[in-house]
Order: sequence, then structure tokens, then C-alpha cells
Amino acid sequence: MALANPHVRATIVEATEFPDLARQYRVTGVPKTVVNNTTEILGALPEEMFVRQALQDLEKVTEDSARDKPPAG
Repeated sequence: MALANPHVRATIVEATEFPDLARQYRVTGVPKTVVNNTTEILGALPEEMFVRQALQDLEKVTEDSARDKPPAG
């Protein structure tokens, strides 16, 4: 996703080289993808399923933002 869209940033971490990060994100298997510290995707998924799960976080953020925004007027 980060290669295809300049608005997406990605960091790849080797869990065995950074055990503190592995503990912080509770890495129990690889690959593990964490989106905005809220959505976790564990394992290799087909591209369509991966994108769908990753975008669920965006939907949550959008819904939360709309709910917290005061009414116009």
C-alpha cells in the first residue's frame, strides 16, 4: 500500500532484532501489520482481504471524527 500511495507510510521491523518493539506490539507471528496502533493484521492474507482489513481502521477513525464533531450552525 505504501508503494502505491504516497499518503501511506510503512515501517518494516525485524522482530528478532528489535525485541522491545516485538513485545510492545505483541508479535506472536509474522507477518504482523499494525495500522494506526488500532487494527492488527496477523499473517499473510490475499491482497484484497488485507486492504479491506487495513481500511477498516480508516472507517473507524472517520466515524469517530464525525461523531465528535459539533453540529454546524
